[in-house]
Amino acid sequence: MRVLLVGSGGREHALAWKLAQSSLLTDLHAAPGSPGIAALGECHPIRAEDGEGLLALANALDADLVVVGPEAPLVAGVADLLRHAGIAVFGPSAAAATIEGSKSFAKEVLTAAGVPAAQRLAVARPPCVVKADGLAAGKGVHVCRTQAELDAALRTLGKHGRLVVEELLEGPELSLFALCDGRTALPLPPAQDFKRAFDGDEGPNTGGMGSYAPVPGVGAAEVDELITTVHRPVLDELARRGAPFVGLLYAGLMLTDEGPRVLEFNCRFGDPETQSIVPLVDGDLLEAVAAAAAGELDGSTLESRAQAAVTVVLVAGGYPEGVARGLPIAGVREAEETGALVFHAGTALQEGALVANGGRVVGVTGVADTLADARTVAYAAAERVMFEGARYRSDIAASAAAGSPLAFPYRR
Repeated sequence: MRVLLVGSGGREHALAWKLAQSSLLTDLHAAPGSPGIAALGECHPIRAEDGEGLLALANALDADLVVVGPEAPLVAGVADLLRHAGIAVFGPSAAAATIEGSKSFAKEVLTAAGVPAAQRLAVARPPCVVKADGLAAGKGVHVCRTQAELDAALRTLGKHGRLVVEELLEGPELSLFALCDGRTALPLPPAQDFKRAFDGDEGPNTGGMGSYAPVPGVGAAEVDELITTVHRPVLDELARRGAPFVGLLYAGLMLTDEGPRVLEFNCRFGDPETQSIVPLVDGDLLEAVAAAAAGELDGSTLESRAQAAVTVVLVAGGYPEGVARGLPIAGVREAEETGALVFHAGTALQEGALVANGGRVVGVTGVADTLADARTVAYAAAERVMFEGARYRSDIAASAAAGSPLAFPYRR
């Protein structure tokens, strides 16, 4: 099977790493790809949002499957363009991707489907949560417990246009991914990510500073319950609206005292959760993704390894506001020699040398039999990667590794 992977971030590198292990794969191509992906397949200098360029490339490659990683091209309709040309795509149509592209639309779908979610508020008054209605690269959510925080959120998010105000819920968060073919949802291991920039969940929201999987206290029974009460009703509602969802449906959930509540839906693999999830998939991810794209996911299974993974993201010093470009990166090989995985999130080659090229630069993933050991592997490797101004959170998965499981409080 000849596969074209669209995107260039850490999520796409992790997907490329996993897809390359499939016995079904004959050729792996990426657009635009990254130096990390280039070690696994051939990269082509075409932007992820360039639908016509991607169509021409897919035709030239005679691609059997296109896997679209980022949300922006999906919301813009890249998958529609490719499908209309007869190319198999893993990624939703623009209509279905609106579940991430518009918070207002997502609220309508959740209400119609009867899925419990954070309630929308008519007036912005603390405590509350303010969200950009459209895409904001994971930085469009502000938790406001004071009037000062609310005022700052309104100023910051105003540039994104329409805003959505919701009740502030309390509890641990959970990310649950499911491969979907329009009707069937096949879950992947649950994960938790860390959005705030600094230790102790301080500072502004980011695209993600780290993640871990699986989540203690959220086993197979809980995952099945969430798929039944969250993902399947949403799939049914989107299909009823004439927008069947084919791709990765990602539910961001909060486990409140009254039960799980949906915070958001995303229309693609999450980043950096993907970097922790795919190393735990014990099976052929490409086979399952291709089955979803063909509408034939029913009966497919993906087992999970009895291990744990922790991902630590190294970012530019000023992130999420600042980026690092052109700064030499050292220590990647040394980090990999420890047994960790290093996924390129924002890197480039400059005269043959690896340099930083973004806010989030690399993600380091440790895999081991326990979360504590996986965390040790990840941090030992992260210490070896160096570029000017590099920083990372030191508390990724600390509570879970210490034996503090998430729980479904309403079952107590």
